[in-house]
Amino acid sequence: MKLWNSTLSPRQILDDIALCLVFFTRLPLPVFDFRGRSLAAAIWAAPVAGLAVGLIGAVVYATAERFGLAMGPAAALALAATLLATGCLHEDGLSDVADGFGGGKTRGLKLEIMRDSRIGAYGASALALSLLIRWSVLSQLADPTQALFALIAAHAASRGLLGAFMHLLPSARSDGLSAGAGTVSVETAIAGAVLGAVPLLLLGPGGAVVAVILLGLLFAAFRALCLNQIDGQTGDTVGALQQLGEITILLVASVSLS
Repeated sequence: MKLWNSTLSPRQILDDIALCLVFFTRLPLPVFDFRGRSLAAAIWAAPVAGLAVGLIGAVVYATAERFGLAMGPAAALALAATLLATGCLHEDGLSDVADGFGGGKTRGLKLEIMRDSRIGAYGASALALSLLIRWSVLSQLADPTQALFALIAAHAASRGLLGAFMHLLPSARSDGLSAGAGTVSVETAIAGAVLGAVPLLLLGPGGAVVAVILLGLLFAAFRALCLNQIDGQTGDTVGALQQLGEITILLVASVSLS
């Protein structure tokens, strides 16, 4: 694949990973000089940022369990850790999309609502359901090892979808986060999807196959929805896709790891 043949040097690969960590997390990282590298070019490394977030959640889960907490509180703390690690970046996108798609009557009004920082009933309900489903899965896993596998698979693979989504859909706005990120090449999109799919093997062969199929169906359905609603994608829809992908993988994990 072109991305790995000669386009990127080892230094550029490290820079892309660092760029995704800076963008997708709130981890206290040093200041980097990315030499004009765009997020669109680096987004193949988004699953690496997801790996970091999943590891943080798993460490918190294992620590809570080690100190004698029940699975419910341990799961809540692990979920809180992932929210802090990302600054609720994708949760914000999910709530904005729910409000815009649910409350807007026209394309322009939908985009206007999505840009509004206030949260409405649709957005609050989407957030509540997202948190409830994720917590319920984590709280029923038998041990920290299962939580580790589930969190890594969910956070890495869900972010592997983002580059392909940005490649296949035009920007719905001439400005904004997604438009400013640049154009994602097909090589970058494929690399991100492949890199994100590898951690699904932690769910077992059967779980990995089911997860890939469900993620493909989710991707196609959400792509069609975004084209129907706003004629493209925005940063909010990218975040919403990550949330939906994470939930999907956790639900598969609840079956395959139990």
